[in-house]
Amino acid sequence: MMKVRRYLRGSGRVLAFVFIASVIWLLFDMAALRISINDVNSQLLKERVIKEREIFKQQQSRVTQLMKRGFKNPVQRVDLAVTHAGKGPLSSGVRLAQVYRQGGRKQDQMLRDNQGNSFQQQADNLPKADHSKSVVSEHLEGAALQNVTSKHGDLAKKKAVNLDLNGAKSEVPEVLSHTTQASPGIQKNKLAPLPTSRKEPVKTGDDGQIPLDKTDPKTKEKVKDELTKTGAKVTQHQTEDAHPVKTTPTHPNKDVKEKEINIHKEKKQVGTIEKSDLHATKEVPKSVIKLGAGEDSKDNATAVRKPGVHKVLSLDMTLAPRDANAVGQFGQAALVASHEDAEVRKRWDEGHFNVYLSDQIPVDRAIPDTRPETCAQNLVHDDLPSTSVIFCFVDEVWSTLLRSVHSVLNRSPPHLLKEIILVDDFSTKDYLKEPLDEYMSQFPKVRIIRLKERQGLIRARLAGAAAAKGEVLTFLDSHVECNVGWLEPLLERVYLDRKKVPCPVIEVISDKDLSYMLVDNFQRGIFKWPLVFGWSALPEEYIKKNNMTISDPIRCPVMAGGLFSIDKKYFYELGAYDPGLDVWGGENMEISFKIWMCGGEIEIIPCSRVGHIFRGQNPYKFPKDRQKTVERNLARVAEVWLDEYKDLFYGHGYHHLLDKSAIDIGNLTEQIELRKKLKCKSFKWYLEKVYPDMVAPLVKAEGLVFNRGLRKCLALQKGSLSFETCDLSKQSQLFNYTWMKHIRQQDLCVAPQDKGSGFALQLCDNTKPELRWFHKSSNSALAEHLITEFVSHHMCLEAGPQGDSLHLSPCVPNNAFQKWQFTHYHAQ
Repeated sequence: MMKVRRYLRGSGRVLAFVFIASVIWLLFDMAALRISINDVNSQLLKERVIKEREIFKQQQSRVTQLMKRGFKNPVQRVDLAVTHAGKGPLSSGVRLAQVYRQGGRKQDQMLRDNQGNSFQQQADNLPKADHSKSVVSEHLEGAALQNVTSKHGDLAKKKAVNLDLNGAKSEVPEVLSHTTQASPGIQKNKLAPLPTSRKEPVKTGDDGQIPLDKTDPKTKEKVKDELTKTGAKVTQHQTEDAHPVKTTPTHPNKDVKEKEINIHKEKKQVGTIEKSDLHATKEVPKSVIKLGAGEDSKDNATAVRKPGVHKVLSLDMTLAPRDANAVGQFGQAALVASHEDAEVRKRWDEGHFNVYLSDQIPVDRAIPDTRPETCAQNLVHDDLPSTSVIFCFVDEVWSTLLRSVHSVLNRSPPHLLKEIILVDDFSTKDYLKEPLDEYMSQFPKVRIIRLKERQGLIRARLAGAAAAKGEVLTFLDSHVECNVGWLEPLLERVYLDRKKVPCPVIEVISDKDLSYMLVDNFQRGIFKWPLVFGWSALPEEYIKKNNMTISDPIRCPVMAGGLFSIDKKYFYELGAYDPGLDVWGGENMEISFKIWMCGGEIEIIPCSRVGHIFRGQNPYKFPKDRQKTVERNLARVAEVWLDEYKDLFYGHGYHHLLDKSAIDIGNLTEQIELRKKLKCKSFKWYLEKVYPDMVAPLVKAEGLVFNRGLRKCLALQKGSLSFETCDLSKQSQLFNYTWMKHIRQQDLCVAPQDKGSGFALQLCDNTKPELRWFHKSSNSALAEHLITEFVSHHMCLEAGPQGDSLHLSPCVPNNAFQKWQFTHYHAQ
């Protein structure tokens, strides 16, 4: 105790006080820290609860959206799954956003390199609604159409339209009193497998005939003449005001039915416009109408800001609730087991794609909505024109043909879809005859036209156009899948300007795994010499200069030709397709040049998207030699539309087409007169205004013709060739090296004489091979030589050492007197 007192005296007392105070301070700090930690934990817990509530609200909102739209774009929301045929989904960690944005063949490698999370959980959340019962009925009511039903459920009697084009007269088919109701087997057969047995034929009545365009007598006569050449028979599967057959699912989704009240709001968009609204409609600015930022976007009804317009209808109907586990559902890639590879290879040649897998995928499968986000907010007019969708096919694969038709029926507003016309170009497959008639009989809007002999795509389209009743013709290939909201944006462009010809963005359906792949944006159709179609990205400077957004229409120099819409009257004003074109090939060039040069415009519409199976080759045979057919068609296009630029076409490997004895391109008088009548612009105008980035020099080289050994230039004096000191100001020394391989000055061409080594000047003639010279055609040792094509063995133009002669000699690579140079080279 004494020791303690001793330590607490003086400075020790102070130290003790400091120690005790420190301990007390430390205790207060620990208490404050604990209180602070509790506050942080409380805040974190609070934020977590708020976040969970937000996630729950988003899920509810998403479910509501799915209920309204049937199936919404999973590109940025759903993981991609690879499915095995008949075995359900496999796992994959690849995001659809990654896959679709890659485009093309990159997807195959990504699918092999990535495995991970399952698609199943999110797929289960997608609605399995009876859309055919709810959405279809509501829209049909909104369109003020009458539902016609068959009393007995039997196949209704129909008027077959006889397109026997050998002397048949035209008359309008009668309106039927009953729709055709398909047999129960067909309605339940969701996959619509390839028919394996003959079925009972569709009942038909007396033959009717197809009407021609009444508003254009000249067109009527022209179409009559054209159709007279092509025999055809038409099976009609449509009444004037009939509606699609409704099918009731066995196990409807009760939760979805409770949500169907949201769909009822959309029927207001489809209703016919009252007369009092017509004036208001006309006042809408003729441009792409969009909602401003912050405007309501929950449903189409509330989106209408002024009379006469509505949001694009995002329809995706189906005949029965979708099976989320089906092969290829939602545009997923599908694989087959290794033991099935032999069957895949065996059936590949039927369509030059995976036919075996296609037959296992539902004919009305869902695909991802790949449109830019702003497209769903765009407004279109209520009184858009109706359209006839025309499919031309020959020996098409059953499942892809049905999938094409179903995609149009399921994703097109019923009041705008006047009809679907299937033009059978004399198919040989049995399943495309009576079984196809019976299957399509359940869809009143589908008609089948059968040509009595093989005509080819071009004349088949002309036959379909002649039969069409819609105000707009929409041509589609028979192996496509139309996406959500595909139709209205096309019809809107025609509504705004009848001379606009809109095309959808053509996306890729893989020929191997049938997956649906997004293509790059800002793609347009172009051509390269010699009139070869291709795709090209818009120049970056063009996008910036025009302040383009991802959903703006894209000016397209050349359409792909397989998928586009066009006002029917305008189509015939343009003379339709050149009837002199055979089978297939070049028709897209012909109609593209015609549209642009004769006052129209071609646009690609990013808000309209259609998937297409790109096949490695045509699965069908050409009535004539394929290459010769395409070459002949292109020659007709060049002669009518390219003006002086046609030399570029012939000069890129088609010199042989100039020999009239070898190939007959037919009479061009009618087409040339049509161009004069329409007062079409020149091809030079087209290159300058429509396709300015196309390189199209009229000659390959021009200027002085300089001889390296002599150091002088070739000159034309008084009808003979000589050498002079080079002078660009002298017209006599200026020559062109043309695409026809001529050394030309005005109308005279340098030509070797038939005998000896002398030369003569002849009037230029593109058909004469003796006037042609090879020059700079490669990087070989003879690139600077002028090699005559007339002599079988290589003979080159050579200058005499004294400059007093010009003759042909065997080619020697290092002989400077055989080397020639033009002042300017525009092409090699």
